[in-house]
Amino acid sequence: MAAEPISNTLLGSKNKKVAYFYDSDVGNYAYVSGHPMKPHRIRMTHSLVMNYGLYKKMEIYRAKPASKYEMTQFHTDEYIDFLSKVTPDNMDHFSKEQSRYNVGDDCPVFDGLFEFCGISAGGSMEGAARLNRNKCDVAVNWAGGLHHAKKSEASGFCYVNDIVLGILELLRFKQRVLYVDIDVHHGDGVEEAFYTTDRVMTVSFHKYGEYFPGTGELRDIGVGQGKHYAVNFPLRDGINDVSYKSIFEPVIKSVMEWYRPEAVVLQCGGDSLSGDRLGCFNLSMRGHANCVNFIKSFDLPTLILGGGGYTMRNVARTWAYETGILVGEGLESELPYNDYYEYFAPDYELDVRPSNMDNANTKEYLDKIRNQVVENLKRTAFAPSVQMTDVPRNPILDGMDDEADDVMDDLDDDENKDKRFTQRRFDQYTEKAGELSDSEDEEENAANGVRRQPGAVRRRNQVNYRNLEPDSGLDSGMATPQDASSAADGEMDSTVDAKMADAPRTEPEAASTAPEASHADDTPVTDADRMAVGNDDQAASATPQRQSPPPHDEDATMEDVAAVTESTGSDQAPVQTDIKKPVGETSQADDAVSPLGKAKSPLNDTAEAGLKGVESSTEVSAPAADTEATTTKEENPAQPEALKKEE
Repeated sequence: MAAEPISNTLLGSKNKKVAYFYDSDVGNYAYVSGHPMKPHRIRMTHSLVMNYGLYKKMEIYRAKPASKYEMTQFHTDEYIDFLSKVTPDNMDHFSKEQSRYNVGDDCPVFDGLFEFCGISAGGSMEGAARLNRNKCDVAVNWAGGLHHAKKSEASGFCYVNDIVLGILELLRFKQRVLYVDIDVHHGDGVEEAFYTTDRVMTVSFHKYGEYFPGTGELRDIGVGQGKHYAVNFPLRDGINDVSYKSIFEPVIKSVMEWYRPEAVVLQCGGDSLSGDRLGCFNLSMRGHANCVNFIKSFDLPTLILGGGGYTMRNVARTWAYETGILVGEGLESELPYNDYYEYFAPDYELDVRPSNMDNANTKEYLDKIRNQVVENLKRTAFAPSVQMTDVPRNPILDGMDDEADDVMDDLDDDENKDKRFTQRRFDQYTEKAGELSDSEDEEENAANGVRRQPGAVRRRNQVNYRNLEPDSGLDSGMATPQDASSAADGEMDSTVDAKMADAPRTEPEAASTAPEASHADDTPVTDADRMAVGNDDQAASATPQRQSPPPHDEDATMEDVAAVTESTGSDQAPVQTDIKKPVGETSQADDAVSPLGKAKSPLNDTAEAGLKGVESSTEVSAPAADTEATTTKEENPAQPEALKKEE
């Protein structure tokens, strides 16, 4: 005897913001001829939803198909790479991979396999992302709910587990997520993915016994940290609306009280309906929809997904009816005319009636299982929590309030409708330590407004390079007096002019001065100049007095600095003093004796200093703080003696 039908009084808030995801291409895919899974049922459901006018009550989106990178957040790279390459034409070349990944029988290779998986996973991930950002209260993706797919294995007509991908997206912002499965088959793929964690509680009501997939026993409660967070309610054939309601509502109520989830994912497999080709339950359309209505009553962010269901007309009716419940709209029993009107013959009504099959689930059996499930829930920690990291809404724009931030989010949605991870959305995720290297394209980051956070300030000896760029990276190794940086530019210029006017120049010094001095005079170097250089070298070796840096360094140009930087990294070559050349002509030998070179201690050996020649006469050491007050004669005490010899 059939039980009396259940009345679906709308529960919860009626003003929920619903985001509905649909891709018109999903109905173009077909597994193989005679296969029970038919994606065309999604197109039939959408046709009913549109012709009932439910589009006026919700926002409809076409999600971007999930990419290979997004799929590998759960699945292995090798498995996803195989799905993206295999086709009916080349499947003979992947015979080993098909056996390894369980592709071929229940999960055949068909045209557009990877694209179909991308549509299914993309809608679930985008729905979860909108729930995280509080852009909707309920997200619906009837193309999702493929709960059998494993990490590296296809199973039960499922290739990519969009449910796990959607839950992983929710876990970015939610501490605890509840997954509820009312498919006639056990949700083994989702349970296996979260079997060792307490951040996701999986609750499955399913047929257990000699029935696919053969898992979901009452004693399967999780392991490790996830112990008692896997809830399985095994059922027998023929359960009806009243019996199903008597177990579903008490169990879900206890889960809500103990676990206190922050978001709910509901898999609405249609194969638990009466008359399904592969199912063995006896639920009516209203009995099935009662589960959706009850979950909605808790007013939590909810992701509604499809799943199984192999009698297309019944699946389309039920999912359209449940969409009306989610938007708070009652639907007339008479079906509106639509593109697939003839599929719903002969009655053309919005209803799935139960049959007269026997209910093997006795009251004693259901009470026993229910009590055991509730007892297991009491052994769990009350509302387990996890440390969450606050994600800045916009790290680029400082001081933005919540209202302005919401405006930016809305603009981002309007301008990038087909992009899930826009630049703004990408900036809202937390970067783990060591996740990214410092090899980012700084020019691209600068164009996008990304600024590097200031680190520890590393100061080098201060020097006034007036004609250099601030980021030239110069590190010549020389030091200047401490007061030089604080002196006015006019004072520094006058000091430089006075010193350069008084001090006689040797050939190396003249070659490393400013361009105005080095290139204006083209007279050859005399022998007297070279003798003066040698005498200066001997005097410097005999008198180990440290010299202050040549003042004309402050007017060095970029060409001079480049030559100095190149010379400081290699050994200095001796100067050929027997070849005459213009002062303005630069060479490797001139660069080697530039006064900007590395500082060395004076040589104590006079004989060795004489062989070095000009090289040792240009060595520079860091002066003391008060060396600025010294006179020109004190800077080079050997010069007067050299001048006398020259005369």
